[in-house]
Amino acid sequence: MAAGLRKRGRAGSGSQAAGLCRQWLQRAWQERRLLLREPRYTLLVAACLCLAEVGITFWVIHRVAYTEIDWKAYMAQVEGVISGTYDYTQLRGDTGPLVYPAGFVYIFMGLYYATGRGTDIHMAQNIFAVLYLATLLLVFLIYHQTCKVPPFVFFFMCCASYRVHSIFVLRLFNDPVAMVLLFLSINLFLAQRWSWGCCCFSLAVSVKMNVLLFAPGLLFLLLTQFGFRGALPKLGICAGLQVVLGLPFLLENPIGYLSRSFDLGRQFLFRWTVNWRFLPEALFLHRSFHLALLAAHLTLLLLFAVCRWHSTGESILSLLKHPSKRKVRPQPLTPNHIIVSTLFTSNFIGICFSRSLHYQFYVWYFHTLPYLLWATPARWLTHLLRLLVLGLIELSWNTYPSTSYSSAALHICHAVILLQLWLGPQAFPKSIQQSKKVY
Repeated sequence: MAAGLRKRGRAGSGSQAAGLCRQWLQRAWQERRLLLREPRYTLLVAACLCLAEVGITFWVIHRVAYTEIDWKAYMAQVEGVISGTYDYTQLRGDTGPLVYPAGFVYIFMGLYYATGRGTDIHMAQNIFAVLYLATLLLVFLIYHQTCKVPPFVFFFMCCASYRVHSIFVLRLFNDPVAMVLLFLSINLFLAQRWSWGCCCFSLAVSVKMNVLLFAPGLLFLLLTQFGFRGALPKLGICAGLQVVLGLPFLLENPIGYLSRSFDLGRQFLFRWTVNWRFLPEALFLHRSFHLALLAAHLTLLLLFAVCRWHSTGESILSLLKHPSKRKVRPQPLTPNHIIVSTLFTSNFIGICFSRSLHYQFYVWYFHTLPYLLWATPARWLTHLLRLLVLGLIELSWNTYPSTSYSSAALHICHAVILLQLWLGPQAFPKSIQQSKKVY
């Protein structure tokens, strides 16, 4: 009797879920004209695009020729560690020395064994295809929670980008590995899992150092949420994980490990730059130019922190206090109001003032562009203008080799986005809550 009740209960819950799904699909069909414009349909559109991406990605793998750039170098560097070399200054590949932190070594060591010591390129491409689909899933979950970007924009974020497909499955760079971990950490922050989020963030940094461009925004969020003392344990997680991962190499040659894997002064080749092609090579390589970019980067971060991110009216130094001891209690960290906008903006400012952008670096901010353009748009930036900006950015990254015109167009587009981030209306928690109730 009890077993029969349990079976009927399970069947009833299953039929109820199926009925709700049918009602939702019927309503979506009735409102199909709004399907591509209303953020509440993000998950439905995302599901359709992910299914399309399965076919597109595997079509690219089978129909477009693989291009060897760094994969063999990665495998040679990892093979050196497997053979017992823990001195970073002795680890090299075809394209030069190992310049990535220890997390890169462990992850690509797993790929080394999964691909027959790096020889099964087809298997590696399939693994990176799954990584690409996982990245899309994590990004769509972020956009679903912010509920700000119209779903039609996601088509341009998925199927229409040749360069991003190429970076993932035709070049096998390590940048996508770092970014999928970064997006996982942001999802954990949105779920208020700050310790786990910091752990994943640090793991992403251990794969490639570009993730540190998100660090100023993360520091601001931790201080806002916990104050200085409360943020210390979270920062300790980030630092402690780096020490644990790098311990075998730190014990062997600590200076060699730190100078190679976290080399902030590394010189880039002018022939690969995407963003500074219009400059003379001598100026591009000059140290004063690098210092000027760093000063501009830090100044703009400070301005955004003081004038855009911090909106309580108190001094920004009040963030050092515990939230309960501040004169103005902080608003809850809603997805759109603080977390996503702060992290994405922090990274974008770093991109704008990077010493050099190479083609694989496109994934550092590609999936954040729809949010930056649509979440808090200035009134003068219409849908058409935003799509034009997206198109010009894609065109600039697909121009090989880069030209003065493509580099200049990229900077103009970046300037437009920065301007609208500065001038656009701020999103307040009440407006977000109301919009979610309506949806």
